[in-house]
Amino acid sequence: MPRSTTLVFAGDSITDAGRDRDDATSLGDGYVRLIAEAVGEDAVVVNKGISGDRAVDLAARWDDVLGAGPTVLTVYVGVNDMWRRFDSDDPTSALDFESTVTALLEAARGAGVERILLIEPFFVPVSEGQAAWLEDLDPKRAAVRRLAQRFDATLVELHDGIGAAAAEHGAGAIAPDGVHPTPQGAAIIADAWLAAYAAAPVGAATTGVAP
Repeated sequence: MPRSTTLVFAGDSITDAGRDRDDATSLGDGYVRLIAEAVGEDAVVVNKGISGDRAVDLAARWDDVLGAGPTVLTVYVGVNDMWRRFDSDDPTSALDFESTVTALLEAARGAGVERILLIEPFFVPVSEGQAAWLEDLDPKRAAVRRLAQRFDATLVELHDGIGAAAAEHGAGAIAPDGVHPTPQGAAIIADAWLAAYAAAPVGAATTGVAP
C-alpha cells in the first residue's frame, strides 16, 4: 500500500483496547496494534475506538473519526448494541442499528473515503442463557453484511472464526467474557482483517474469513 494510506479504525472496546486517548498515536494493545505492526511504514494507522460505544455513540463523534483523514476506514461496532439490552435494558433494534450505520457510511463516502472495511461483530456465550443473546446479535450481523454489499465495502467475517477457535481452545483462551479478546483472540481479528484487506482491491466488496 502507498505510504499516503491512512488506516482509521472506529469502534468500541475491542478496537480501543486500552489506548491512551490523550495520545493520537496510541494504538492500544489489541488487533489495531497488530495490524500496524504488520503494515509497518506502509501506512499511517489511527485508532478511534472508544470502549462502550454503540452505533449511536459512533454517530455522535463521527466528525472526529472522519477528521482523522482516512483513506481506508474500518468500522467495527454492534456487540454493545446487543449487550445494552441485557445489562441495561436499553435495546437497539436491528433496524435502528442498520439505519445509524448507513448514515455513517454515507458520510464516509461523501467525505471521499476510498475504501471501507466492515468487521462482523462476534459473541461467544460463556454463561447459562447467553446463547439466547445471539438472537439479538444475529440480525445486526446480517445488517453488517447487507451494508458491505450496499457500500462496496470489504466484509471481515469474524463470528464463526472466533467461535470455532473458542470451541477448540476454550473461551478463556480467546474471549473470556465472550466479547473482549485475549492476545490470541486479537491475533485472530488482525489476521482476518489483513486477509480481507489483501484479498480485495479498492472498491470491491468481498469477504474475508477468520482462520
